[in-house]
Amino acid sequence: MSAIASLSANWNLVTARLRGAGETLPPLVLRLIMGWEFWESGLEKLHGENWFADIQQRFPFPFDQLPAGFSWTLSTWTEIIGALLIWFGLGTRIAAFSLLFVTFVATAAVHWPDMWSMWSDLAKGYAIKDMGHGNFKLPLLFAVMLLPLIFNGAGKFSLDHWLSRVLRTRDTRPAIDDPLAWSLACAVVGIPFLMLLPKFGATLLVLGVVLAWFGWRATNARRAAQHPVR
Repeated sequence: MSAIASLSANWNLVTARLRGAGETLPPLVLRLIMGWEFWESGLEKLHGENWFADIQQRFPFPFDQLPAGFSWTLSTWTEIIGALLIWFGLGTRIAAFSLLFVTFVATAAVHWPDMWSMWSDLAKGYAIKDMGHGNFKLPLLFAVMLLPLIFNGAGKFSLDHWLSRVLRTRDTRPAIDDPLAWSLACAVVGIPFLMLLPKFGATLLVLGVVLAWFGWRATNARRAAQHPVR
């Protein structure tokens, strides 16, 4: 065996073990951190005073039409229950998506710049402290950390994984070029973006519908080919 082939084989062994550990450790770390962040935020709201009335007009539709008390309660319990579900790894994808949605609403109402005309203006808001241009760096990082939990799930150290083994559900993984998979991805990202950049979010949803149409056509064509009418 050549040196290059030996090095490649050893590297494949290393990456295979990293992938194996990656199914448990990274999602567990994400769940612990994200759960703690939203748990603290929810408890702060639960024991604090409702200040949503002061920013009611900054909420995206339809939350700007709802009573501030209702929005406060909804946000509080979404964060608390979502944090618990993520910690236990139960219904992780739904919990993470709910928290992603809350994050986008909070970004639009609190962290987004009041005015921006160019990307350079918007880039100034990528900060922790608000210097007059918004401060959406932290919620953006939260959103990035929630996405792997939505797409990949809670990992093997979770109640979701235990339930899948008990119920013996199949882990089917469609090909990377599956239009239905990308259609779902467009919906996952597009729906929260409706709260922040409505046109961009709507564009993603329209793209998702188009991809879904192509996906269903391809699926029906494969089924017809497998079971031809005689």
